[in-house]
Amino acid sequence: MKKWYVLYTKARNEKIVSDRLSKLGIENYCPLITELKQWSDRKKKVERPLFSSYVFVFIEDSKRDLVFTVSGVVRYLFWLGKPAVVNSNEMKELKEHLSSNYNSIVLESIELGSKLKIDKGFFKGFDATVEEVRNNTVKLYLEALGVIVIIDK
Repeated sequence: MKKWYVLYTKARNEKIVSDRLSKLGIENYCPLITELKQWSDRKKKVERPLFSSYVFVFIEDSKRDLVFTVSGVVRYLFWLGKPAVVNSNEMKELKEHLSSNYNSIVLESIELGSKLKIDKGFFKGFDATVEEVRNNTVKLYLEALGVIVIIDK
């Protein structure tokens, strides 16, 4: 039976490992996010892995050693002495969240200290408190995660 395992890769080799695994016919997933990077002379959209040095592979337990034929693979991630297995539903949710359109958030008369529930995107279902409102950004505190998220208009 196939399961999702977590591979640890060499630094900045996630996309390369993912491509090489695909060429071998091994189903894998390297979640990517797009960032806008700014240099002194230009701006550019750059894709980078969501999790540094990790790639997920969907493979049978008996064929787990095949991944080591790919250069850039270091080892499997272990949890309690066994290779870490990710639930298929969690992988499905991760893929759905990353494919969501984040630019579809609509802000309407938000005031400092307001409580709201996020209904779209990666943080769907989370409760948030408005910490700061500026011209084009809103800073939200996600209580469940204990993090602050900045949303650009």
